[in-house]
Amino acid sequence: MRFFCPPVILSEASVAGRKEGEGPLGDRFDLVEPDAYFGAKTWESGESAMLRRCLAHLLAKAELDARQLDYLLSGDLQNQCAGAAYAVRGVPAPYFGLYGACSKMAEAIGLASVLIDGGFAERCAAMTGSHFCTAERQYRFPLEYGGVRAPTAQWTVTGAGALLLCREGRGPRVTDFTAGIVADLGVKDMANMGAAMAPAAYQTLRAHFDAVRAPEDYDLILTGDLGHIGHAIVADLFERDGVHLGDRYDDCGRRVFDRERQDVHAGGSGAGCSAIVLAGDVLKRLRAGELRRVLLAATGALMSPVSAMQGESIPAICHAVTIEGEGVS
Repeated sequence: MRFFCPPVILSEASVAGRKEGEGPLGDRFDLVEPDAYFGAKTWESGESAMLRRCLAHLLAKAELDARQLDYLLSGDLQNQCAGAAYAVRGVPAPYFGLYGACSKMAEAIGLASVLIDGGFAERCAAMTGSHFCTAERQYRFPLEYGGVRAPTAQWTVTGAGALLLCREGRGPRVTDFTAGIVADLGVKDMANMGAAMAPAAYQTLRAHFDAVRAPEDYDLILTGDLGHIGHAIVADLFERDGVHLGDRYDDCGRRVFDRERQDVHAGGSGAGCSAIVLAGDVLKRLRAGELRRVLLAATGALMSPVSAMQGESIPAICHAVTIEGEGVS
């Protein structure tokens, strides 16, 4: 989808956990919270508190009230997106709860842009997040279990990112949206999400490069949370096609943590991974003119705890949005 009136990203906000704040991008986030509970009684309630704090910071930066939002699009990794639903309880804005797993930052940006470009909205907030402790408890083992993590495992980011997209204003623009198709190559290992999601990332990027722009037209191509293993798989798949992505291609899961210094195994993951890297770092670099055009291709694993226990493989999705700096034509 090429937008006739590309929505402007008027402001952005990022909230990160302690481990993320200790990573390479720690000084780029708006808020770093050392308390994993975010002042709440449970991790799940803490995730909602984190999302509420992120939305409040976004609106404060833009000097807006929630009543001035036409739509709010959000989600998280909890069952039925409960974290986001409780986070926006009482917020006076029409709400779309999205579930695209870890792809939902690009999904939310893309759908908000469709609403604005189509003339159905003037202002939309796109927000998502994830929490290490809630994701581990839901999808893997309780933290008290103390299980040994596989080398292919990734560390779910505790963090939230939010963007305010508007019909008018100044700032980076969302120029196009490439929606993905579900891909499933039979991977069943929940400790190897990079391998499970890489085929979806390759599929969406391949479609985008065939129909929209070539890789060399971008200063930065970022997949969402494939980590080191998934990133290497995508790069290899393109090499087999004769396409060398080179240094312009990276992954948010490789950027958010320092693999040598922090015990994260294959890197970061989670819906909050691409959200805080985009809101905390990439958009700042676009505003500063360090980057001109970025392709964010966020990836998500669409399984559930029930499907995993039934022996199902892991289907995945990838959605991509192009974001250009102000003045880029």
